[in-house]
Amino acid sequence: MDTFLSSRRRISSSSPAAITSFFGEINLMEGLISSRIIPLRGYSSQGYTALFPTHKSNRRRVFYGPIRMMTPSNSSNSKAGSVKPLIASSFGRLDNTLPSKEVLDLWQKADAVCFDVDSTVCVDEGIDELAEFCGAGKAVAEWTARAMGGSVPFEQALAARLDLFKPSLSTVQDFLEKRPPRLSPGIMELVQKLKESGKTVYLISGGFRQMINPVASILGVPTENIFANQLLFDNSGEFVGFDANEPTSRSGGKPAAVELIRKAHGYKTVVMIGDGATDLEARKPGCADLFICYGGVQLREAVSTKADWLVFNFKDLINSLE
Repeated sequence: MDTFLSSRRRISSSSPAAITSFFGEINLMEGLISSRIIPLRGYSSQGYTALFPTHKSNRRRVFYGPIRMMTPSNSSNSKAGSVKPLIASSFGRLDNTLPSKEVLDLWQKADAVCFDVDSTVCVDEGIDELAEFCGAGKAVAEWTARAMGGSVPFEQALAARLDLFKPSLSTVQDFLEKRPPRLSPGIMELVQKLKESGKTVYLISGGFRQMINPVASILGVPTENIFANQLLFDNSGEFVGFDANEPTSRSGGKPAAVELIRKAHGYKTVVMIGDGATDLEARKPGCADLFICYGGVQLREAVSTKADWLVFNFKDLINSLE
């Protein structure tokens, strides 16, 4: 209590900038506490209708990420794509954890909301998980970090990662059966709230349709609202590459996808939500009007500090729509 009273006396005599910083730190810590991954398990009776024509399963398990505290790991065998520690001292700014009136207005009146998938809708980076399943997790995760940080062109990183493990069709099917999607806490509620508010939801990802279609099915997002990459296989099911005609297969692909969506439907206000540099790219004239950085799984300072709004819990977005 003495410490609290002392802090209040210190705040009352501080400058407005210092006060903003102090409450920004409180907001950040609340986000860290509330953004634990809660263990839930649900089941969907829908099949993999848009996944593989040869897949016969008519039931699919859905996992919500197990409890995973956001603390540093000293293990060299940490799972690829796992949750990273969020360290307040690394931030260059904290004021964007509190949205301005203009930002809230854009969010509330949005016609369409576009979500990144890996480390946003889901708690993992899909390609990292598949690579780990194939025994190339560490090398691929290093390329993913470079791509999401914006230090290499996305198409270069994508080709390099796939070349490291070349997944076959049967391997991808086996992976999806043994490692079903792990959704971020609150994402189903947020998508439902957006739909109830009359907003259209899209999934825009540098990941693969084979792995995103099941996620879209769980969330009730139609396949025509998915912009993602496509793994290519020959007649024997061996990996031969990816479809370079997909807009998300290269740098600048996400803004191109958002622009296509906007023009096709005449949306007045479009929002992009994600965690990486490719998501931030979508915040430009003619594309997304607002970029919300989700830092509940991965926190990339180069991205988060440039976001219009930084959130650590999807409940903040849900509550702001009520």
